[in-house]
Amino acid sequence: MARKIEITINDVTYPCRQTMGAMLRFKRETGKEVTEIDGGFTDVCTYLWCCIASACAADGVKFEYTLMDFADSLTPEQVTGWAEAINEGSATDEGADAEKKRE
Repeated sequence: MARKIEITINDVTYPCRQTMGAMLRFKRETGKEVTEIDGGFTDVCTYLWCCIASACAADGVKFEYTLMDFADSLTPEQVTGWAEAINEGSATDEGADAEKKRE
């Protein structure tokens, strides 16, 4: 089972998962495949927004942030923490039941 990752924005916690929908949203937003993410902050922030938007859509959670509104409400530390969390998850399944919360 995938790790449970949540992101808290303006005191509201949202689910965040890498999904096919997130990958399609990223392609629509950037014109690039997720495999082309170069590690730059813009791509990573955009993909994070896509992962939250997709997880919220799948879970029936209201998420009405535009990409720019989302970026305005997010700290660089939250993006870095999320990137580390997903990289840990792809490297190992240890602690898969651990919840990651970024505030």
